[in-house]
Amino acid sequence: MAKKEYYEILNVPKTASEEEIKKAYRKLALKYHPDRNPGNKQAEEQFKEINEAYAVLSDKEKRKQYDTYGMSGFQQRYSQEDIYRGFNIGDLFKDLGFGTGDIFSMIFGRQQAGQEGGPRQGARGGRRVQDFGDFVTRERTTQGELDLNYELEIPFMDAMRGAEKVLNFATQRGNEEIKVKIPKGINTGQKLRLGGKGSVDPYTGRTGDLYVTVKVAEHPVFRREGNDLYVTQEVKMTDAFLGGSVEVPTIDGPKQIKIPAGMRTRSRVRLKGLGVPDMKQGRGDEYVEVAIDVPKRLTDKQKSLLEDARREGL
Repeated sequence: MAKKEYYEILNVPKTASEEEIKKAYRKLALKYHPDRNPGNKQAEEQFKEINEAYAVLSDKEKRKQYDTYGMSGFQQRYSQEDIYRGFNIGDLFKDLGFGTGDIFSMIFGRQQAGQEGGPRQGARGGRRVQDFGDFVTRERTTQGELDLNYELEIPFMDAMRGAEKVLNFATQRGNEEIKVKIPKGINTGQKLRLGGKGSVDPYTGRTGDLYVTVKVAEHPVFRREGNDLYVTQEVKMTDAFLGGSVEVPTIDGPKQIKIPAGMRTRSRVRLKGLGVPDMKQGRGDEYVEVAIDVPKRLTDKQKSLLEDARREGL
């Protein structure tokens, strides 16, 4: 029986884009992955075909050769090892929520292991390893490979006040929806660990963890430095000279503060305990940086008053 064409295996047209090919592969890989079809030989064979098709069509040069010479001519030029050389299956399966597991052993067949032209076996740290030239895949999943990573961007005020978010992501168990609590004061780069919410090792039943890396969006008014907040506030020239009061924003709402006489541009007023809330270190402070508002136009009376002030040495 003639071997199926790679485009037919992935059910895409020959004009399919890289993204369309990847999308088709992801869908079929999730459907026929061995973890989802234990003991199903037919699914295993289809999974082998899907991986071989994607290994060729996802590589620009291999796809060009395949399109030029067809299946028969391509297979005369490329061995199984050539087809899979450079095929980065590890990152893709982690993205789908699976460990690399025993995938290449299944694809090439255990009996080929160690033979010339096939995958080579060795031992690293007491663990069997298969080497396929450009990549290495373990026959058993490590704890780190079971962990999943999720990047979450949140609004600035959610980081200040705390929030609850719903995450949607794919694992080998299917699409999952998990609620995660965002603690007050979290900052960009910090991670939240959700124990046991990662992938499952099909051999041992061990589960990995889900690590949520937080990115806090910038705010148009507040600037954060550690647990302190900074805002710039314009004040009238006369208030800067004589003192006065002004309303400033805080994360708790507007607050009226006093401006002492003699304030200069870039001088700061400290609002103790009105910064970022932190469960461990306590709440930071807010600093109001003064910017003196110098009017562009003056009335005749204002000019006269300022002239009087200048004559007085001001």
